[in-house]
Amino acid sequence: MKTLSSAQIEQLQIFSDCIVLHPQVKTIFNDFDELRLNRHFQSDQQCMLLTGDTGVGKSHLINHYKKRVFASQNYSRQSIPVLVSRISSGKGLDATLTQILMDLELFGSHQRKKRGYETDLTKKLVVSLVRAEVELLIINEFQELIEFKTVQERQLIANALKYISEEAKVPIVLVGMPWAVQIAEEPQWSSRLIRRRKLEYFSLQKDSKYFRQYLMGLAKYMPFNEPPKLEATHTTVALFAACRGENRALKHLLTESLKIALMDNAITLDNQYLVAAFNKLCLFDDVGNEQIQLKDNPFTLPIEQIKISEITRYSTYNQNALASNEMLSARLFSVPVALTKLLSK
Repeated sequence: MKTLSSAQIEQLQIFSDCIVLHPQVKTIFNDFDELRLNRHFQSDQQCMLLTGDTGVGKSHLINHYKKRVFASQNYSRQSIPVLVSRISSGKGLDATLTQILMDLELFGSHQRKKRGYETDLTKKLVVSLVRAEVELLIINEFQELIEFKTVQERQLIANALKYISEEAKVPIVLVGMPWAVQIAEEPQWSSRLIRRRKLEYFSLQKDSKYFRQYLMGLAKYMPFNEPPKLEATHTTVALFAACRGENRALKHLLTESLKIALMDNAITLDNQYLVAAFNKLCLFDDVGNEQIQLKDNPFTLPIEQIKISEITRYSTYNQNALASNEMLSARLFSVPVALTKLLSK
């Protein structure tokens, strides 16, 4: 079996971790910068809601922003200008606040439940955020905190976050699946979430040029003397057919293709490596409520035979469903059709 050198592994890591600053990302990064700036002169902190379906790249984006801030400025060892935390596996408010404190590395997990614990926990978090000089608090997977909760429970969550943001003078960014917008319905938050962004899947039907430019950006991170022509028409269409506009699936496919090419000491990423990567991975298509593995390798087909499927409905959450297993509805994709038919719609 062929192996990779340490240099090649590093090249793969660089590509896998890369982020292309396409317009959606630039807009969100600018929002984050402005939130951190505005906190110095606003009594009521501006907050933000960032939503997007699975695989769109939310976590990748916010982690890159954090790295960018730490790399661009000098901070004391005790300061954490951008704190990225996520909902605890316990999914309760107490567990989430505890997780944020643990992420600050200022709090042990040995705290015991006692009378007044929640109030003490909230106040302790405020003190810790101020002490760590946090300028932006990003809470990832926020939908897990509000789903399956009553109106009263969501109000308590909104009140707690409002108190934390006001007292610590820290803007909060709530990041999650599309139904995280339900927090915006709470009176305590509707006027604070004045910045709302939605990361979306790529679309050939709406903006094929945008997708091609993104592919060109990815190609620049590949370790070849000349970036491969991922924006070539057949390659672009085949890549979209394989990923259906989902960023995560696209990156997995291209990373696997690059790995095979490096093992072969190739001078560029030829179509043969895309063919091989597709054959190795389990890529799926949604038919009704079922996922069926894609069988036709789009990189081996003439362009007129490649079938394209795009997102038609993002995942939804219906809190009024009769059963809990009916509350979450998966994303839906269009019936696969030839590119010419897709563009004629």
